[in-house]
This record gives sequence, C-alpha cells and structure tokens, in this order.
Amino acid sequence: MAKTKNLHSYDVKVGRRTIHLTELGEGFPVILLHGGGPGASGMSNYSKNAEALAEHFRVLIPDMPGYGKSTKGIDRADPFGDLADGILGLMHALNIPKAHVVGNSLGGACALRMALEQSRKVSALVLMGPGGVGTTRGLPTKGLNKLLNYYGGEGPTTEKLSDFIRNYLVFDGSQVSDAVIQERFRSSIDPEVVAQPPLRRPNSLGGALRMDFTRDARLAECTTPTLVIWGADDKVNRPSGGPRLQRTMRNCDLYVMSNTGHWAQWERAEEFNELVTLYLKQRTPLNAEQRISA
Repeated sequence: MAKTKNLHSYDVKVGRRTIHLTELGEGFPVILLHGGGPGASGMSNYSKNAEALAEHFRVLIPDMPGYGKSTKGIDRADPFGDLADGILGLMHALNIPKAHVVGNSLGGACALRMALEQSRKVSALVLMGPGGVGTTRGLPTKGLNKLLNYYGGEGPTTEKLSDFIRNYLVFDGSQVSDAVIQERFRSSIDPEVVAQPPLRRPNSLGGALRMDFTRDARLAECTTPTLVIWGADDKVNRPSGGPRLQRTMRNCDLYVMSNTGHWAQWERAEEFNELVTLYLKQRTPLNAEQRISA
C-alpha cells in the first residue's frame, strides 16, 4: 500500500457544533460516515479502509454529531435530518461543493438523507446496511434492540458491548479483538454520551415515520448513483432492505456479501475497498478528474 498523504485531524465549527474530522489523501472528496453503535467514531469504523481509499481520493472521516470528539446531542424528533444538516454544514464550512458519501448503518441513513435533501451536493452514494429502510413495517431485529438498549437497565457494561459486537454486529465474532471492545467501551462511557445517548428509539410516531425512508416519496425520485452493500447475515438491519432500495431508487446497484454481518467494510475490507474504489472512480465528475490530474 502506498504511503498515505497528509493524514491530519482537526476540529471544524459547524453552527452550534464542533465536528472532529480526520483527513487524508488527495483528489475528489469522499466522506466516510460511521455507524451508530456504542463507542463508534469515524476512524474506528474505517480503520481498514481509509488508507486504501486515500490512494485515490481526498478522504474525510468525521466523528458524526453525538459521537467521538464531536459535540454531543442529536435532535430526537428527526435524528437523520439533524445528522444530515451537520454533515452538509461541514461540507459548506470546508468549501466542498460536491462529494461522494459513504455511510454504514446510521451513517448510511445520514448519507441517504443528504442526497434527498441536497442531491446536487452528493455525486454518488455507497450505503452499507443503512438504517431507516422499512423500520416501521416490522418489529426491530434483536440486534437493533440490543443496540438501542445499551444505555438502559444497568447502563453500559463491557459484557453488553461484547455481546452486541461479537454476536450481532459481525458474522464471526472471533475476529474482534479484546482491544477493539475496550476501545469502544471507553468511548461509550464518556459522561457526555451517557447523558445524551445519540441513538435512541423515536420519541413520537411522527419521528418514527421520518426515520423510515420507505415512507418518504422522495426516495423514488432520487437519481443519485447508489451502491448498496449488505451483509447477507446482518442481524441489525434486515438484508431485505437492499432489494427494497434497489426496487425503489432509480439508479441503485446492490451487492450482497455472504457470511457477512452488519460491518461489511470491516469484515470484508479488501473486497470492499476494491469495489468501492472502482464504483466511485467511475462516478467522479469528469471536470473534477481533469482538475485533479492537471
């Protein structure tokens, strides 16, 4: 792997928030949005992908609002919209008019909402097991319930986190080291996060409906080139969401990974990196490629 260029982390003021950002590589911008599990952050979710993608793109990896080193607190009435506003605001603050957006789980929901709200700013989407697909059309999965209940009851514990990650997040829990569990646990017990858990159940029927993209008429009108990647053994967000998105969206490709859970970019990193690089390079605006190569 080529040496990564210009890796650095810094904070960006976006309205009332501060968003912590890690940046590496050069070229057309690609924003990587992490999932919503306990202790999640940008670099921890994309530790196996950032350098590979940075060989071809300017890679921007924020801690989404509510997570990591970014400002805590999410609007429970419309969490996907609040997150999308935050990342679109980040693009504005960085003077980025258009970017590819890659999102896992909650990050996928944020990315899709960005495309529905301001399609001109999103040149292509890659969504890995995105949240909010048919969520009001059936009971939550056991994995999603585990995630949503993490801060309930006796509160966060390493046992609860290990159970979620090893038994529900990934297909083969033996591949997850104790170090990963401990790192995530330390992040999950940040007092600010405990006081305002970023991922909770909707607080109203209206909120629940806003969190289900299949209830949003704009989904069928979305023409943003979209690659949906779903683990066939995802126990958090049902894999049936993939075909539903492909049927509904106008320009959507679907790639299902066997023996893979909810963390496709980590579980099948090498294949993921090659697939996403090819997909995004083919959909990078021509004038941007010419400007990059000049």
